[in-house]
Amino acid sequence: MTTNKSLLDEHISKSGLKITFIAEQLGITVQSFGQKRNNITSFKAAEIYVLCDLLNITDDKDKIFLP
Repeated sequence: MTTNKSLLDEHISKSGLKITFIAEQLGITVQSFGQKRNNITSFKAAEIYVLCDLLNITDDKDKIFLP
């Protein structure tokens, strides 16, 4: 699975949430979150669900998390 980093970063910026808080909510480290954002590793389905809820992602979900 590929992540559209720029679109995800745009939603993170709009949310005003800190990366550390987002990583904590996902139950992962900041380093692991960075690896997932940079397509080194993939987000799990449960992590995508939490991210979409935290960042209020609805319409862009398929654009950000491409199969």
